[in-house]
Amino acid sequence: MTPEDLEAGHWPHGSRSRAEERLLSGRRPGRSELRSALAIFKECLYGFRTFRNLGPCVTVFGSARFGEDHRYYRAAQQVGRGLARAGFTVMTGGGPGVMEAANRGARQGGGHSVGCNIKLPREQVPNPYLDTFVEFDHFFVRKVMLVKYSCAFVVLPGGFGTLDEIFETMTLIQTGKMKSFPIVALGNDYWTHLRSFVNDTLIAAATIDPEDLDLVSLTDSPDEAVEIVRRGQA
Repeated sequence: MTPEDLEAGHWPHGSRSRAEERLLSGRRPGRSELRSALAIFKECLYGFRTFRNLGPCVTVFGSARFGEDHRYYRAAQQVGRGLARAGFTVMTGGGPGVMEAANRGARQGGGHSVGCNIKLPREQVPNPYLDTFVEFDHFFVRKVMLVKYSCAFVVLPGGFGTLDEIFETMTLIQTGKMKSFPIVALGNDYWTHLRSFVNDTLIAAATIDPEDLDLVSLTDSPDEAVEIVRRGQA
């Protein structure tokens, strides 16, 4: 799909893929498993090929459910704009809400805006502010792309999907599977209870170390979030 198509809003409609549902349905005949493995490999190659020339990239995580009149949408838009002006490509999950806002801000800031969409029956319709776009059938392949090409992460309020993405990213850093890139959580009032749970329960039970809490910086300021990312690249 060309940039002109994207600018004109010529996007595929949201669609449902049953590929991951079939993959996770339990034991299957060998040929079915092989077909799934080949499909996963093909998705990976497509993502690698599409994103191979990205410059310094920051992934923004967050909910698909916030409209443009919501403060978290506006905060994500400001983050995307600031990151673009700082010279970063802005990557998101490609959908509406926080993802759309960050991509929109990146375009307003004159930067490159990319998305990794997932085929779902609802919510995940690609947003119109993307310069480069890949649509995935499998959540885990999509998460690989969102993490692989980024040198920092900004996470805004979101649901299970956002929590899954940010905790997996933290796990990769905690276990040494990935370099210790900056992670910034934006929205003190939203994240405070989760931070308290981590501190009062996980650290208290010694299931994580106290210094693991330092993997994430917490702020209310989009400008500070961008500055934390900038400092992390210095």
